[in-house]
Amino acid sequence: MKYALIAGGGALGAIARYLVTDMIQGKQHTGFPYGTFVVNVSGCLIIGLAIGLLDEGAVTNPNWRLLVVTGFVGAYTTFSTFEAETFNSVKAGALAGAFANVAGSVVLGFLAVWAGVVAARLVNR
Repeated sequence: MKYALIAGGGALGAIARYLVTDMIQGKQHTGFPYGTFVVNVSGCLIIGLAIGLLDEGAVTNPNWRLLVVTGFVGAYTTFSTFEAETFNSVKAGALAGAFANVAGSVVLGFLAVWAGVVAARLVNR
């Protein structure tokens, strides 16, 4: 059962990643990986909400962690792609873009996880 939950969540996460990245990156005509950037930050928000709801007791069934955190978010977020794109930016000499991608993803990702946990706590009240 747990593998089915992870696989189902993973399939949905992979499809969501593709759709979000395609929708955002398709509208941009720059070398900056906006699609992956948005996926990484929104994935941090989703995982923050999920962890907050699970840890605060609003959601008690542990299967949700497998479905959402391990499956969906695990397939949705793309930090390996993030690293590869940052490497390619550096290799192409776009150091400012590479730095903006790293700093923005880390800082905004952290803030998104924090916001997700805070939002989950508000839901639990």
